[in-house]
Amino acid sequence: MARLHGLMRPGAEIDAPVESCLCRAHLWDEVKVQLHRLEGTSLSGGQQQRLCIARALAYQPEIMLMDEPTGSIDPIATARTEDLMLDLRADHGIVVITHSMMEAARLADRVAFFHMGGLLEIGPADQIFKAPQHPRTRQFVEGRHG
Repeated sequence: MARLHGLMRPGAEIDAPVESCLCRAHLWDEVKVQLHRLEGTSLSGGQQQRLCIARALAYQPEIMLMDEPTGSIDPIATARTEDLMLDLRADHGIVVITHSMMEAARLADRVAFFHMGGLLEIGPADQIFKAPQHPRTRQFVEGRHG
Protein backbone atom coordinates (compact mmCIF):
# COMPACT_ATOMS: atom_id res chain seq x y z
CA MET A 1 0.00 0.00 0.00
CA ALA A 2 2.79 2.43 0.88
CA ARG A 3 4.50 1.82 -2.46
CA LEU A 4 1.19 2.11 -4.32
CA HIS A 5 0.67 5.61 -2.96
CA GLY A 6 4.26 6.70 -3.64
CA LEU A 7 5.32 6.76 -0.01
CA MET A 8 8.20 4.36 -0.63
CA ARG A 9 10.65 3.82 -3.45
CA PRO A 10 10.43 0.53 -5.36
CA GLY A 11 12.72 -2.01 -3.69
CA ALA A 12 12.87 -0.04 -0.43
CA GLU A 13 12.68 -1.99 2.81
CA ILE A 14 9.12 -1.84 4.08
CA ASP A 15 9.47 -3.70 7.39
CA ALA A 16 10.87 -0.75 9.37
CA PRO A 17 8.11 1.73 8.42
CA VAL A 18 5.43 -0.90 9.07
CA GLU A 19 6.89 -1.68 12.47
CA SER A 20 7.18 2.02 13.28
CA CYS A 21 3.53 2.73 12.44
CA LEU A 22 2.31 -0.34 14.32
CA CYS A 23 4.42 0.66 17.35
CA ARG A 24 3.05 4.20 17.30
CA ALA A 25 -0.47 2.73 17.14
CA HIS A 26 0.26 0.53 20.19
CA LEU A 27 -0.32 -2.60 18.10
CA TRP A 28 3.12 -4.01 17.31
CA ASP A 29 3.52 -6.18 20.42
CA GLU A 30 0.11 -7.76 19.78
CA VAL A 31 0.70 -8.70 16.12
CA LYS A 32 4.46 -9.00 15.50
CA VAL A 33 4.66 -12.79 15.93
CA GLN A 34 2.01 -13.52 13.32
CA LEU A 35 2.37 -10.40 11.18
CA HIS A 36 3.03 -12.07 7.83
CA ARG A 37 0.17 -14.56 8.10
CA LEU A 38 -2.37 -12.35 9.86
CA GLU A 39 -5.37 -10.79 8.15
CA GLY A 40 -6.76 -7.51 9.46
CA THR A 41 -10.24 -9.01 9.63
CA SER A 42 -9.05 -11.53 12.22
CA LEU A 43 -8.15 -8.76 14.67
CA SER A 44 -10.49 -7.62 17.46
CA GLY A 45 -12.52 -4.46 16.92
CA GLY A 46 -10.12 -2.38 18.99
CA GLN A 47 -7.11 -3.80 17.17
CA GLN A 48 -8.77 -3.08 13.82
CA GLN A 49 -9.34 0.51 14.92
CA ARG A 50 -5.67 0.92 15.88
CA LEU A 51 -4.67 -0.73 12.58
CA CYS A 52 -6.64 1.95 10.75
CA ILE A 53 -4.76 4.59 12.72
CA ALA A 54 -1.43 2.88 11.92
CA ARG A 55 -2.31 2.96 8.22
CA ALA A 56 -3.08 6.66 8.46
CA LEU A 57 0.23 7.29 10.24
CA ALA A 58 2.08 5.90 7.23
CA TYR A 59 1.09 9.05 5.36
CA GLN A 60 2.60 11.26 8.07
CA PRO A 61 -0.47 13.49 8.27
CA GLU A 62 -0.49 16.81 10.05
CA ILE A 63 -4.16 16.37 10.91
CA MET A 64 -6.14 13.20 11.55
CA LEU A 65 -9.93 13.05 11.35
CA MET A 66 -11.43 10.29 13.50
CA ASP A 67 -15.15 9.64 13.18
CA GLU A 68 -16.48 7.74 16.21
CA PRO A 69 -13.09 6.06 16.84
CA THR A 70 -14.37 4.17 19.87
CA GLY A 71 -18.01 3.84 18.85
CA SER A 72 -18.18 0.06 18.56
CA ILE A 73 -15.41 -1.28 20.77
CA ASP A 74 -15.28 -2.53 24.34
CA PRO A 75 -14.13 -0.40 27.32
CA ILE A 76 -10.59 -1.85 27.39
CA ALA A 77 -10.11 -1.23 23.66
CA THR A 78 -11.63 2.23 24.11
CA ALA A 79 -9.05 3.06 26.79
CA ARG A 80 -6.20 1.88 24.54
CA THR A 81 -7.50 3.90 21.60
CA GLU A 82 -7.96 7.00 23.74
CA ASP A 83 -4.43 6.61 25.14
CA LEU A 84 -3.18 6.38 21.57
CA MET A 85 -5.04 9.55 20.59
CA LEU A 86 -3.57 11.40 23.57
CA ASP A 87 -0.07 10.23 22.54
CA LEU A 88 -0.58 11.23 18.91
CA ARG A 89 -1.77 14.73 19.62
CA ALA A 90 1.80 15.76 20.46
CA ASP A 91 2.66 15.44 16.75
CA HIS A 92 -0.72 15.65 15.01
CA GLY A 93 -3.81 17.76 15.05
CA ILE A 94 -6.70 15.41 15.79
CA VAL A 95 -10.33 16.12 15.07
CA VAL A 96 -12.66 13.62 16.75
CA ILE A 97 -16.33 13.28 15.94
CA THR A 98 -18.11 11.61 18.82
CA HIS A 99 -21.50 11.34 20.42
CA SER A 100 -19.84 10.49 23.74
CA MET A 101 -19.72 13.54 25.91
CA MET A 102 -17.48 11.72 28.39
CA GLU A 103 -14.99 10.83 25.66
CA ALA A 104 -14.93 14.44 24.46
CA ALA A 105 -14.35 15.62 28.03
CA ARG A 106 -11.44 13.19 28.47
CA LEU A 107 -9.73 14.00 25.17
CA ALA A 108 -10.59 17.45 23.91
CA ASP A 109 -8.80 20.73 24.22
CA ARG A 110 -11.59 22.43 22.27
CA VAL A 111 -15.16 21.33 21.64
CA ALA A 112 -17.65 22.24 18.96
CA PHE A 113 -21.31 21.43 19.60
CA PHE A 114 -23.49 20.86 16.56
CA HIS A 115 -27.24 20.40 16.44
CA MET A 116 -29.29 19.59 13.35
CA GLY A 117 -26.31 20.39 11.11
CA GLY A 118 -25.61 23.78 12.63
CA LEU A 119 -22.74 24.88 14.84
CA LEU A 120 -24.20 26.15 18.10
CA GLU A 121 -21.11 26.65 20.21
CA ILE A 122 -17.34 26.25 20.07
CA GLY A 123 -14.74 26.87 22.72
CA PRO A 124 -12.33 25.40 25.25
CA ALA A 125 -13.52 22.03 26.56
CA ASP A 126 -13.68 23.29 30.15
CA GLN A 127 -15.95 26.16 29.14
CA ILE A 128 -18.27 24.00 27.06
CA PHE A 129 -18.64 21.36 29.77
CA LYS A 130 -18.72 23.62 32.83
CA ALA A 131 -20.37 26.81 31.59
CA PRO A 132 -21.95 26.38 28.15
CA GLN A 133 -23.35 29.59 26.69
CA HIS A 134 -25.99 28.26 24.30
CA PRO A 135 -29.15 26.89 25.95
CA ARG A 136 -29.25 23.75 23.78
CA THR A 137 -25.58 23.02 24.58
CA ARG A 138 -26.38 23.44 28.27
CA GLN A 139 -29.34 21.04 27.98
CA PHE A 140 -27.16 18.45 26.26
CA VAL A 141 -24.33 18.74 28.76
CA GLU A 142 -26.78 18.44 31.64
CA GLY A 143 -28.34 15.35 30.06
CA ARG A 144 -31.71 16.99 29.48
CA HIS A 145 -31.55 16.76 25.69
CA GLY A 146 -29.74 14.43 23.40
